Amino acid sequence: MPSLVAPRSSLAGSVRRAARSGEWDDHPTYAGVAGMDDAEFDAWTDRFVADAREGTPRPEGFVPSTNLWWVDGAEFLGRVQVRHRLTPRLRDLGGHVGYWVAPAARRRGHATAMLAAVLPVANALGLECVLVTCDVDNVGSRRVIEANGGLFEGRRGEKLRFWVPTA
Repeated sequence: MPSLVAPRSSLAGSVRRAARSGEWDDHPTYAGVAGMDDAEFDAWTDRFVADAREGTPRPEGFVPSTNLWWVDGAEFLGRVQVRHRLTPRLRDLGGHVGYWVAPAARRRGHATAMLAAVLPVANALGLECVLVTCDVDNVGSRRVIEANGGLFEGRRGEKLRFWVPTA
């Protein structure tokens, strides 16, 4: 049964396979993962753990975030991030929660289960309700959000905005 885990080096092979889909190439945090050697991968996972701490240095406009991986045994299925607070830019475009499912694991309910599993994590961070956005044309993601109690707030540009209670 899949579960959320902290990023860890023991999943390197599975994460690298997922990264080869090419969908991460333009993501600032995940770009280049497929080609990392073991030492680089270890350092990369350590940065995820550090990113949850308030005092960790980060680029301007970035906030602390908890990053978790959705895994089934040793198989990486997806990732989810909870941003601990919103900046004006995140309020407009990104929201508190972002998630991604590996192409080989899609259309099996993983995104819905992963979002449900991360809501208590957000609640433990003091977030009673989280903003989750999706592209206007992403019907699957909209269904995931609504299945988790997402309340539609409206549209801003090409993004639909939902507030999801965490408890």
